[in-house]
Amino acid sequence: MRRFLRPGHDPVRERLKRDLFQFNKTVEHGFPHQPSALGYSPFLRLMAIGTRSGAIKLYGAPGVEFMGLHEENNTVMQIHFIPDQCQLVTLLDDNSLHLWSLKQHSGASELREEHRFTLKGPPGSPPSATQVTAVLPHSSREVLYLGTESGNIFVVELPSFRVLEDRTITSEAVLQRVPEDYCNRRSCELVEALREHPKNPDQILIGYSRGLIVLWDLQNNKVTHHFLSSQQLENLYWQRDGSKFISCHYDGSYTQWPVSSDNRQPEPLENLVPYGPFPCKAISKIYWQTTKNGLPYIIFQGGMPRASYGDRHSISVVHGSQQTAFDFTSRVIDFFIIFSSEPTAEFDDPSAMVVLAEEELVVIDLKTAGWPAVHPPYLASLHCSAITCSHHVSNIPLKLWERIISAGSKQNIHYSNMPWPIDGGTNIAPDPPQRDLLLTGHEDGTVRFWDASGVCLHLLYKLSTVRVFLTDADPNDNMNTLGEDEWPPLRKVGTFDPYSDDPRLGIQKIYLCKYSGYLAVAGTAGQVLVMELNDEDAEHVVDHAEADLLQDQEGYRWKGHEKLKTRDGPVRFEAGFQPFVLVQCQPPAVVTSLALHSEWKLVAFGTSHGFGLFDHQQKRLVFVKCTLHPSDQLALEGPLSRVKSLKKSLRQSFRRIRRSRVSSRKRRGGSGNASEVQEANARFDQDALQEMELAPVQRKIEARSAEDSFTGFVRTLYFADTFLRDSSRHCPSLWAGTNGGTVYAFCLRVPPAERRMDEPVRAEQAKEIQLMHRAPVVGILVLDGRSSPLPEPLEVAHDLSKSPDMQGSHQLLVVSEEQFKVFTLPKVSSKLKLKLTALEGCRVRKVTVANFGSCKTDDYSENDLAVLTNLGDIQIISLPFLKLQIRYPCIRKEDVSGIASCVFTKYGQGFYLISPSEFERFSLSTKWLVEPRCIVDVPEVTSNNHVHKSGMENVARKS
Repeated sequence: MRRFLRPGHDPVRERLKRDLFQFNKTVEHGFPHQPSALGYSPFLRLMAIGTRSGAIKLYGAPGVEFMGLHEENNTVMQIHFIPDQCQLVTLLDDNSLHLWSLKQHSGASELREEHRFTLKGPPGSPPSATQVTAVLPHSSREVLYLGTESGNIFVVELPSFRVLEDRTITSEAVLQRVPEDYCNRRSCELVEALREHPKNPDQILIGYSRGLIVLWDLQNNKVTHHFLSSQQLENLYWQRDGSKFISCHYDGSYTQWPVSSDNRQPEPLENLVPYGPFPCKAISKIYWQTTKNGLPYIIFQGGMPRASYGDRHSISVVHGSQQTAFDFTSRVIDFFIIFSSEPTAEFDDPSAMVVLAEEELVVIDLKTAGWPAVHPPYLASLHCSAITCSHHVSNIPLKLWERIISAGSKQNIHYSNMPWPIDGGTNIAPDPPQRDLLLTGHEDGTVRFWDASGVCLHLLYKLSTVRVFLTDADPNDNMNTLGEDEWPPLRKVGTFDPYSDDPRLGIQKIYLCKYSGYLAVAGTAGQVLVMELNDEDAEHVVDHAEADLLQDQEGYRWKGHEKLKTRDGPVRFEAGFQPFVLVQCQPPAVVTSLALHSEWKLVAFGTSHGFGLFDHQQKRLVFVKCTLHPSDQLALEGPLSRVKSLKKSLRQSFRRIRRSRVSSRKRRGGSGNASEVQEANARFDQDALQEMELAPVQRKIEARSAEDSFTGFVRTLYFADTFLRDSSRHCPSLWAGTNGGTVYAFCLRVPPAERRMDEPVRAEQAKEIQLMHRAPVVGILVLDGRSSPLPEPLEVAHDLSKSPDMQGSHQLLVVSEEQFKVFTLPKVSSKLKLKLTALEGCRVRKVTVANFGSCKTDDYSENDLAVLTNLGDIQIISLPFLKLQIRYPCIRKEDVSGIASCVFTKYGQGFYLISPSEFERFSLSTKWLVEPRCIVDVPEVTSNNHVHKSGMENVARKS
């Protein structure tokens, strides 16, 4: 009778699903894409970064992070913290001002937008009259001074953003106290800088772009001093005691000006062009920092000689006889100096310089000799070389974790030991329950190991595969070496280096065994390296083996790139993962799949031509299997010639369409004139183009032709100890799935440990399954007698998993792009299947097994499939019955690179690239959630500033 019952919702299961599954985007790791503004609060010890897309991010101590997003998505031009407050103001490129506050809610602080405001001029006035160019939050915390392109300065009340028109400082009022000959010669032009007097809050310094600088008395609304410079002004900076200030200019000079108590016309104390006498670039920002030993720090951006160093992005630090021009590999957005902010302190005593470049954040320790860089705990430049692949490993054993950290610490000896200087706020998030690693492969042949356990993605160790190969660059080259007499004294800083010595070095696949410490990496030119962890530097020969995947088949000729040349003789490797064997695929095509079984000491690899198995203990090739179809000519052309082939085939297709269209009209004896035929062809071509564009979305699941290109492309490899020949004996096996919907299964005979070095590993093909719809196979999984996925190699030996059930019958799950299918083993008969929606053209892009625990009880957890589709949706599908549990929209379907970069974790989390430099982290689990939770204490304000604390608690957070 059960089959006649209507399917309905199981309320028990629905409640359980709510306890298991919940979708959250939790935190963004990495460096903000296209940063545009920088701000710092010495009071809160928080840093703010704005971006071109309108995002604003606040950072303090590790784990203290906040994010807001302006609704307008306009570029953030300036960020200014309100003195001694948990508030900041942002200026966007649409001339709007936004007030943000850090408010406490449910025991944690949140960043909220309180007000927005756009300065408006009188009717009929040009936009430049109110275009804001400079912002000064006054120390009274009651007003903002807004300098504009017209030269006028408007005063705006906080937090209401009400314009106090009676306090406006007009350019006419300023010019009344300036000599007549100067007024006649030039106008004030735009306001370039506004600076409050450090000792007298009733005076502000106003700098105009053409070189006029005035000291304005706020109480009496008049100019007390004026300073005339002959050069275009860039910026101003007060010295700590207020007796002098320094101005920097477009011609690469800076000038020191005294501020006397009388009204005498001040003359400059010093005018200097640091890198003259030849024409220099502008100095756009400058600091003058006093110290106890009497020698000041003079720190400025730019000023380099235009002819020879006009393309450099530099910040110079001068302290007595020491001078260094820090040379950045990307444009400097802004910088600030961390120094003593105590009002009673007599000296600045700078401790660190924080530089926001376009592609990275660099912090320089000014206290330590040599001014070394500080290793950042967050804001890592993930894209220092372009990311080519990712691999996540959960729950790393402590011993392996410590060994990786030890290897990384030996690489960081050139970094400063200074504690992280931006340490505002308190991280109140619980400690991560386990140690997780995120490995990223890069275009330059490096693999970076990131601590992905918590909110901060922190670099632990960097592995380079370059030393194995001969490239144009010498790995011993040091870009930072300077001659003693070199001028300017440039020094490269930062890690961003987007240029690869050879694109063939790019890492395409990574597989780490956390129990044995074996690591396999595979690259763009068919190279597969197997490595093991060594705690000491070592010099040894890397064994080479070649795997001919074409097996000397005639009629095939590789047209792509050549393999990488290897070094002869011993190679010296630093402590960490050291390669001991290299397997070179022939042809040297991109490695498309990789699997490592550390217990059997085997590594499997696949390309667009076939796959192979290598015994890395005996250093012997076990077998290769060519999967190339006779029509797979594209697989023999390198990635460069493939584009030409695609364009050529499209042109040929359209020509055939036109010919067939015209010939069919002729056969029907159509009497239309030539223009009608031409118009019809044009309409048909347009329809054909639209069909091609819609094809990925509307294509139905149907059988594909075996002549489709790339059918031999190996998409997935999988090791399993299961029943392949008969139901009484299980044996090691290797499974491979191809782009043409074929699954190959090989029986493996692995000798026992005592004879492992004496007898060879043998392999024999046992099965070949052809899926009827020929869709690419993206995942293979064997379920044991309890319908649980087989444990990882060595997982049972380390008592971290139950032994698989070898009594009941095993099942084989094959995931293609278009359906999930379960087969019985060893007969390989179809048991059940789940098709994806044909109407939407939904196709599987990524699939993994994830363990979901209940948030209500520790006693229940289950394994399900986490699936990412080409539409950017994430689906959770139950095992073994393949029932869709829930679906979440995650990534925009237009974001092809984001979908391609997605990687799932073992416990229901995931990462994907939202830009070349940022990972978005998300969680599908109610139990495993990593997100910022922090608090910034609201200071006790003694002045009449209570208006900031009223009526703001229920304002909705902007996201």
